[in-house]
Amino acid sequence: KIATKLKASLYLHKKFLKKILPFFSYLFHPIFISVFASLFYFATTSTHFVYETIYLYLIQVLLVTIFLPLACFYLLTTLGKIDSIMVTDVSQRKIPLILQIVLTVFLILKSITFTETPELYYFFIGSIISSILALIFVFLKLKASLHMLGLASLTAFCIGCCVQFNVFGISFISILILLNGIVASSRLYMKAHSIEELFYGFLIGLIPQSIVMCFWL
Repeated sequence: KIATKLKASLYLHKKFLKKILPFFSYLFHPIFISVFASLFYFATTSTHFVYETIYLYLIQVLLVTIFLPLACFYLLTTLGKIDSIMVTDVSQRKIPLILQIVLTVFLILKSITFTETPELYYFFIGSIISSILALIFVFLKLKASLHMLGLASLTAFCIGCCVQFNVFGISFISILILLNGIVASSRLYMKAHSIEELFYGFLIGLIPQSIVMCFWL
């Protein structure tokens, strides 16, 4: 009976992991990170902006970082340049990363400016640096986890905002760190990356944000 219960428990555990862990891979897909960062930034600085301005910024970020890339992903998938939105093959990452760099540069030139939103501006500067490093890794035929890159960038930025604006606190930061572990576990469970690739992605995301944070924190 004990063996039967253990087998049933293991089965339910595996079934739970199979449903829950992949969800975090999609929820924290790199394409959504800029929107999460923008939402958090305006949530912490809402008293500094009128709501109409916040909505305008968010719509621009949505268009440039989600809707345009999704349209491009669909086109690239149709043309057979990438296999899916997850871009599992390292050789297929060149075009998506170059596209991301170009769109982010356009965003900070036309919308997220240093004079109006300096903290968010530097977040996108850090994101551009991270994307360039990820692109260099591609040319070196090394695969860094873009999920961990994005989440590490988001975590560093949110921690910086918590300190800068004296909001939220240890509990929120603890949740962010926990999410890094959950997403890393998700990528391992889905066999999308090795531990080394997750580590590369985490460093590529964390270090640039930590450096640019010196200019605004």
